[in-house]
Amino acid sequence: MFASLSDRLSGVLQKVRGQGRISEDNIKDTLREVRMALLEADVALPVVKTFVDQVREKALGEEVLRSLTPGQVLVKIVNDELVHVMGEANEQLNLAAQPPAVILMAGLQGSGKTTSVGKLARLLKERDKKKVMVVSADVYRPAAIDQLQTLAGEVDAEFFPSTADQKPLAIARSAISAARKGYFDVLIVDTAGRLHIDQDMMSEIQELHGELKPVETLFVVDAMTGQDAANTAKAFNDALPLTGVILTKTDGDARGGAALSIRQITGKPIKFLGVGEKTTALEPFHPDRVASRILGMGDVLSLVEEVTAKVDQDKAAKLAKKITKGEGFTLVDFKEQMEQMANMGGMAGLLDKLPGMNQVPDAVKAQVGDKEVKKLIAIVNSMTPQERAFPAVIKGSRKKRIAAGSGTQVQDVNKLLKQFTQMQKMMKKMKGGGLAKMMRGMKGKMPGGFPGGGMPPGGGGFPF
Repeated sequence: MFASLSDRLSGVLQKVRGQGRISEDNIKDTLREVRMALLEADVALPVVKTFVDQVREKALGEEVLRSLTPGQVLVKIVNDELVHVMGEANEQLNLAAQPPAVILMAGLQGSGKTTSVGKLARLLKERDKKKVMVVSADVYRPAAIDQLQTLAGEVDAEFFPSTADQKPLAIARSAISAARKGYFDVLIVDTAGRLHIDQDMMSEIQELHGELKPVETLFVVDAMTGQDAANTAKAFNDALPLTGVILTKTDGDARGGAALSIRQITGKPIKFLGVGEKTTALEPFHPDRVASRILGMGDVLSLVEEVTAKVDQDKAAKLAKKITKGEGFTLVDFKEQMEQMANMGGMAGLLDKLPGMNQVPDAVKAQVGDKEVKKLIAIVNSMTPQERAFPAVIKGSRKKRIAAGSGTQVQDVNKLLKQFTQMQKMMKKMKGGGLAKMMRGMKGKMPGGFPGGGMPPGGGGFPF
């Protein structure tokens, strides 16, 4: 997420971080490079100008020039200004209303609006324990209604049926009536998207807004469109009282222009980030954490929250107990760890939140990605129970059979067995009080050990 902006900014600031003194000249040079980095990230020009002016004003103050570590202070000023530009703090949904609290979703076609409805329904059910109903008022694209029905089934939310021959207003009235009768806490209404902003679309959604009186009107926008995302959001906000923005497809956005422009141009907060295709891939937007990631300082808080929410705690406890007793680490345990990793978007999704990971080459990160984790799971699934229990029996002909069954190559099977052996050795060291000793031995090996030895993809050193 925002990789190119992160590389540029962290590179620029790295130069000043270690300097004993900072003068007006090198502040000027640094800010010129910061300005170029933001423009290349497709941040809106007025936002770039304000950002640079604010940093310059604070950086030329006595606080930096007299500081014992002026380079670090300058990095802090840039970090604080990034947070300010994106909105200071996480703004949660305001669902304090007579149930059902209505959330109206707006956006252009292809922005990920219907998928975001499913993701949001799941988040509200699992995190906030809300009883959620979803309905589609997109009568122009029948596939949208089917898509939402499928998503509702996947996230276990109530789906209110609608058809293409109904009027959006009639659908909305029927849905809110059903939500009241069913004592639902939240009703999420998906609306029609268009390829561009047009008056008919605006009139329709204004009518829906007037009828539903939603507590939240969220604009769903594709991060890949850069500063255009902010301009589109502003056009919608001029016609409709938006309460916030969901920024989708941020996992594929290397620039970050949308995230840095939306708040300043629209005055509306980004409330959520779409970080993948799965229905679990929706994160609350924390400006301070995103700023930290952009500057290459990681986002450990989000990482801890993600692990706590998505890891099966019972399995983790059983594995920890088993390892401590020295009962042995099997391929079944290894596979369970892989599945936990896949549930969190693969090891790469976690590494993205660790400090300094923007310095790790993409080729290394690719080796711990979601596809790699799925491949490892497929290989273990293709083994017999005997092979999982006694990997030593896996020789030539068995390797060929496992590779064919999992759609992989024999070298992939060899690689998995090597990684498993390394992890088994690591787990043996954790028996009794060996964990602290093992951590001391590993010190300094992250992240260089990923490709061939050391920490294997999908969980080496992460005994969940």
